[in-house]
Amino acid sequence: MAQEANVTGGPIATDSALEAPQANEDAPADAGGAIVVTGSRISRPNATAAAPITSVTSESIRAQAAVNIEEVLNRIPQVAPDSQQNYADSDGRQRIKLRNLGFERTLVLVDGKRLGTVNGLDANMIPTSLIKRVDVLTGGASAVYGSDAIAGVVNFVLDDDFEGVQINGNYNFYAHHNKSGLATDVANGYNFAQPARGNAFDGGRTDLSITAGKKLFDDRFHISGYVNYRQADLVAMNDREFAACELTQPVKDGALGCATSAYTPLGYISPGSGPNAGNTYVNAPNGSGALLPYSEEYAANLYDGTALQRSNERWNAGGFASFEISPAAEVYASAMWFRDKSSNPFPARILAPSNYGSDATGASLKYTVRCDNPYMSAEQAQVICGTAAGTSATTPVDLRYRANGVAPINDSYVNKGLRITGGVRGEIAQGWSYDVGGVYARNQMDMTWGMPNFDRVNNALDVVSSNGTVTCRDASDGCLPFNPFQANSPTNNQALFDYLMVGGYGTQKTVNTLYNAIVTVQGDLGEHGITSPWAEQGVAVAFGAEFREDQLESTADSVWRTQFGGSDQDLSQHVWEGNVELQVPIVENKPFADLLQVNGAYRLSKYSSNPKTFSTWKAEAIWAPIPDITFRASMNRAQRAPTVVEAFQASNSSYDRIDPNSFNDFCAPTILRYETNGAGQQVPVFGAPQASREVCAATGLADSLYGSETLLCPTDVGCTTRSGGFTVDPETAYTKTFGIVLKPRFLPGLTVSVDRYLIDLNDSIGYNNYDFFRDGCLSSGDEFFCSMFVRNADGTLYSPTNTNAESGYVRSGTTNYYKSKSYGWDFQAQYALRMGSAGKLDFDFSGSLTTLLGAQDAPTLNKRNCVGYYGGAGCGQFIPKWTHNLRGTYTTDDGVFTASLNWRYLGPLTNVSNSGDTNLGWTPDATRETFYKVKAVSYFDLALAFRVNEQFSWRLAANNLLDKSPPVFPNSRDVTGLFRNNTISSRYDILGRQIAVGATINF
Repeated sequence: MAQEANVTGGPIATDSALEAPQANEDAPADAGGAIVVTGSRISRPNATAAAPITSVTSESIRAQAAVNIEEVLNRIPQVAPDSQQNYADSDGRQRIKLRNLGFERTLVLVDGKRLGTVNGLDANMIPTSLIKRVDVLTGGASAVYGSDAIAGVVNFVLDDDFEGVQINGNYNFYAHHNKSGLATDVANGYNFAQPARGNAFDGGRTDLSITAGKKLFDDRFHISGYVNYRQADLVAMNDREFAACELTQPVKDGALGCATSAYTPLGYISPGSGPNAGNTYVNAPNGSGALLPYSEEYAANLYDGTALQRSNERWNAGGFASFEISPAAEVYASAMWFRDKSSNPFPARILAPSNYGSDATGASLKYTVRCDNPYMSAEQAQVICGTAAGTSATTPVDLRYRANGVAPINDSYVNKGLRITGGVRGEIAQGWSYDVGGVYARNQMDMTWGMPNFDRVNNALDVVSSNGTVTCRDASDGCLPFNPFQANSPTNNQALFDYLMVGGYGTQKTVNTLYNAIVTVQGDLGEHGITSPWAEQGVAVAFGAEFREDQLESTADSVWRTQFGGSDQDLSQHVWEGNVELQVPIVENKPFADLLQVNGAYRLSKYSSNPKTFSTWKAEAIWAPIPDITFRASMNRAQRAPTVVEAFQASNSSYDRIDPNSFNDFCAPTILRYETNGAGQQVPVFGAPQASREVCAATGLADSLYGSETLLCPTDVGCTTRSGGFTVDPETAYTKTFGIVLKPRFLPGLTVSVDRYLIDLNDSIGYNNYDFFRDGCLSSGDEFFCSMFVRNADGTLYSPTNTNAESGYVRSGTTNYYKSKSYGWDFQAQYALRMGSAGKLDFDFSGSLTTLLGAQDAPTLNKRNCVGYYGGAGCGQFIPKWTHNLRGTYTTDDGVFTASLNWRYLGPLTNVSNSGDTNLGWTPDATRETFYKVKAVSYFDLALAFRVNEQFSWRLAANNLLDKSPPVFPNSRDVTGLFRNNTISSRYDILGRQIAVGATINF
């Protein structure tokens, strides 16, 4: 069976561990097995890592009763929490973010090979039942693994050597006590429906897996496979008291309100012509046929039925096979497949016609009704049609309607993927081995969004009455009549909505594909006498070559294109790479040097999207003056290449007009006002340009043209902006870690490590609109901004948008801009206390102190540090200064019973308005008296495990044991940039206490 070396160089930190491996109990190397070492291509038993690695074991995953990978990782302090199954506006895929630097800067591996492409990755395809451990290496690793490993590496080590049959089952649900709170008190003022007070038992989730494996031919041939089924029930926002409505606070420290929707069950009507054009009305609730002026009194709760936990169903399946032909050749292969469907319900609504865009002439679409519509009362006809009331004339109207009692309009995501690996490995000479393999990964996402079919809504509005029966004028397509002139008209009318939704759902398909070939040759040069005279182990070396190609294909059906526009894409990018890695033990087992070792790596990369060649490297050192103390340091130059989407956005040139009301050349004269001349014409009165001569010179304008009226962009078309036309370089990070590991012999079983990390990211890849460069140039005159103005020979900034213009525009789009930083400290500890026949106690601790997390978007802009802040200034990550997990586990001497209590702590967050930091936009006037802080939160998790016999064990767990509700604050959509309804769902346990039961059966 393959064994893994304990490469942490410190404790195996587990956020919830039952029977966790003890620190520094190095597993022996099995001559016939592969040694999985995270952070290196050199496989050596008893290796010690120079960079901190946090590991989560299979036992901890079971204790947590986790249904998916994201729940396991979200509890690691170094991981920025994510919760894609809880987001109402997520796509259902799980991507991992280390150090809060974005998922695109974290490399995800399975057994040392890439899981898939950055754009298409879904970590939830990894089978939890086969995870031996998850290694989280924080810090750059591009020299070893290639692009993307800027914030670090997450490596899932799977049990590909499983024998027997195992059945694992988990079921969990939420047991939350709903009570009155801030949101419910405010929502009561709007007469919005409230969640039932008292205990709520909901959100059931099922996780079942079967794993089987067998060895044949004297254990030379091994095959194993698994099938996994997961399912989760919907929990809606109106099922929790903190989401009774979306809280708003329009004025700082002012009164709270609820976000409201004009999509009311009473029906919203606004005539498009006639004497009341533009006025807004609702149908009288009493059914009298009157139209009442619309006001907040009649508004509906905004998105109250959307998801706090998305409904989803997932299948995972796969297998592993290996056959040892000889020590020189072992053939191996694996396959992983998944299909996941998740959906988010939105209230069934007949949408405003503005949602459907414009007609062929560019005019906004409108619904139309006949002024003799039999559903209209005489009063309604007079309001909507004026003097044409009762005639066959038609009039445009804006209609909005919410229908209760019918199935919601679901936005659904079907994610499916296949990952195949294969290769051959073996020993080729004394001390030398090789691995020639590759990865094929294909992830497909089908995104389906729906809204009623515009033509069918219009058809259902065109009705006639025959002998008192109202029907559609044209019923050839099965049309059912729609009455917008009565309150609650579509309520419980599922047949009508089924008709309206035919042809209303559009689907976009995106396929991401990875082709990855890797060759690694490694050798122990000590077998050939290349060893330091003061060391026992020889120099180890690894050589590698790699080819990767990322492909993205995006297509959509006609309904999607009609509703959302866009065009099909077929993108690709490939890279050739070569690398070398060294491990050099210099001194071992000597006075003042129990171990002194240096490591290094270097990689060259050539991307098809860039004419240049790029390099990355690492340099590491380990010094243990005595076995009790180890000092370690690592420095990496790491890079992230642009994704295929970013590379396309940067290189593909497109031109657009800028609204002249929002931008004109700031070097042209300012239009102060218009006056009437002697001929009765309106002529402008000019003032001085907005920009100085120096700023305008920095944009390339000749001094003689400063203030010239010829610079004014045409009022009918405006100035021109060009997006793209850049060659984007990989962004580069210098990541440094320095740490100490303590293993005092006078206190056996204790291991403590402290590490300082410093990540400096340069040339960040991102998107900037033209106004970013305009504002920056105007305020600073700096070349960084002003070089984005590309003027014509006559100084103007406008050119035809249907040609590939070389000048006459302001640039925008995806490119390299400036810097990001992430600094902090990691603390890990583990203590094992043996108590003889009374059993044992294990304590695991993992904490993270973040001291700097921020960015500087340009040389002249503020350097912001967002640690401990939320609510603006680009501080959307919600990073407390301090977070930790502390778990204590008791196990009986016979191992039959285990009890474990975990303490999760999240530090407080302060609104940026109270930061006192002008770089975050603080001013005395911005300081808040209400909602200025999110308090620190502590969660406690209890897990019990019982091993009945060798074949059967079961588990019981309660996460968020005390049923703490999440913090609540208003304007959450503005704060988070996404729909989170009054809280931060990725960081806090928003659904309350989770009860879980699980069992494992072995055959």
